[in-house]
Amino acid sequence: MNKDDLVRSVAEQAQTTKTSASQAVNAIFDAITESLKKGDSLTLVGFGSFKATRRAARQGRNPRTGEPLAIPATTIPSFTPGKGLRDAVNQ
Repeated sequence: MNKDDLVRSVAEQAQTTKTSASQAVNAIFDAITESLKKGDSLTLVGFGSFKATRRAARQGRNPRTGEPLAIPATTIPSFTPGKGLRDAVNQ
């Protein structure tokens, strides 16, 4: 499923237009992104939790040449599924 399929599914389930559903989906994605940018976590009970995790700088190696290279510190988003989502997927 891609974003367009998600919008279509939301429009059908909410019995609304695709334009309205697209605005709602985009608003949800924007809210999640903004929350993670601020360093906050977002928990949707029964679905899961989003949080931003800091990854420390480290030394890596170029796989072609074997030369060492510095990999900078970054912040990455992570998702942990909730019990409700895990149970629904495992049925």
